[in-house]
Amino acid sequence: MTEKDIYVRIARAEDIPALASLIPESARTLQANYYTPEQIEGALGTVFGVDSQLIQDRTYFIAESASQVVGCGGWSKRKTLYGGDLGKKVAEDILLNPSIEPAKIRAFFVHPAWARRGIGSQIMRQCEMAAIEAGFKTIEIIATLAGEPLYRKFGYQTCQQFEISLPNKNVLPVIRMVKNFSEINSFD
Repeated sequence: MTEKDIYVRIARAEDIPALASLIPESARTLQANYYTPEQIEGALGTVFGVDSQLIQDRTYFIAESASQVVGCGGWSKRKTLYGGDLGKKVAEDILLNPSIEPAKIRAFFVHPAWARRGIGSQIMRQCEMAAIEAGFKTIEIIATLAGEPLYRKFGYQTCQQFEISLPNKNVLPVIRMVKNFSEINSFD
């Protein structure tokens, strides 16, 4: 399988059932070396979950191979930093001002059987290009410990480490990372 075997497209509402299946499977398997089962379960649906606003905004991408959803991820032009439809979202998730506020990279998940095959990189390229086309100069992400190497590869710099409180009384350590496009001119 090569990157040519993967088709990346904008997600649609009818993709939500496939995403609702993919995300927990990805999180439980690919995050297992970084978080406890209790942390992962506490994050499912709130931190790790489908965010239908991204789909409505047409800023969420699906990676497919032979019509099977094998990955997803997106970017946002809204205030919310992370989380699915069941998470703690800003009451009115207002649009960001691209000239002074960073876009957000959001909700990257890859099917465990397709991990380490360039899917996250393909989606990241799409997200960065779309955010730049929308006028954003900076992008930030709240990265999981498992996702941090991918984002670092793309030039994102750590600016803060913190913990997200989970509904099951656990916490999820995460990393706020930022990339300024006026300083970096590469998508590799």
